[in-house]
Amino acid sequence: MFEISDWMLTLIGLVIICILYISIRQLLRHLLKTEKAKAILLAILNWSTLFVLIIYTVNYFSESQWLFEPFFTSGSFSISVFLVAVAIFIIALATRISSLSKTYILPSIYDKYNLEKGIRFTFNSAFHYVILLIAIIAALSTLGIKLSSLTVFASVLGVGIGFGMQNIASNFISGLIILFERPIKVGDRVIVDDIIGDVDEIKMRATIVKTLDNERIIIPNSFFLEEKVINRSYSDTRLRLVIPVGVSYESDVEHVERLLLNSVEAISQQWPTILKTPKPSVHFVSFGDSSLDFKLFVWINNPIYEFRIKSDLHFMILKQFRQHQIEIPFPQRDLHMRS
Repeated sequence: MFEISDWMLTLIGLVIICILYISIRQLLRHLLKTEKAKAILLAILNWSTLFVLIIYTVNYFSESQWLFEPFFTSGSFSISVFLVAVAIFIIALATRISSLSKTYILPSIYDKYNLEKGIRFTFNSAFHYVILLIAIIAALSTLGIKLSSLTVFASVLGVGIGFGMQNIASNFISGLIILFERPIKVGDRVIVDDIIGDVDEIKMRATIVKTLDNERIIIPNSFFLEEKVINRSYSDTRLRLVIPVGVSYESDVEHVERLLLNSVEAISQQWPTILKTPKPSVHFVSFGDSSLDFKLFVWINNPIYEFRIKSDLHFMILKQFRQHQIEIPFPQRDLHMRS
């Protein structure tokens, strides 16, 4: 009578698991219409299959000493390969749950309550840290490590922070303060060392700022609490644009004022972000060396469009001046030659 060895049975079992996995995966892809449901159920299927494979592998090596035999023992607890594998699985599963929740579940809640981008990022970060903390505690408990036994480790960590980890600890705590106090938030337009950019991401140690040239600046979190940072989106997103203009001394200043205001009105149709209150205004600033100097003040409600609106205003002002023969002078100097 033909006998099947243990390794052949194991191989057949693995093949059956793979066939079932592929079949269920293809079935879900055809039955599910929405990407959200498809992604969630496929993730559940993937992790369920991984869990089955782990159980299957553990069952196969159940009589092997290397899997369950402790390789590290300290006091009342011991660590084996099996316990380490379970702890890693718990942390990886928690990370995946956090990622799926932030991508597919939490956004629907945010949309329901119309939460802004910065608040969403804060909740996402807090949710991720809580899930990860629970997973780490569960993993340590799996390894047999009690929280009370970590006091020695905490003491050593405190000494390490005192000698070489001040900056890391400072930036981490600053990141938490930024997330909850929110002096800056994701999406804010900020100016750091005369560089204009948008806050792209707030991480545990540093904040990522995307410049107007699409470059990323990595800034330690403590910088935003210790240094001067201009936040153009803090509490009030309105911004006043200042357009300096110089015209020749022969120009009619009342006419210049009308043309400048007409320029604003002309581009307001394509830029609804330009505010009517406060109204655009023109100030006669000074009598310059070669020109009469004016400043046009325009208010907008979104600083992101600052440079595009300024550019369109420059184009329109130049067009209006040329149509009405308003001269924009350039500096002139008289040289007297002595022989």
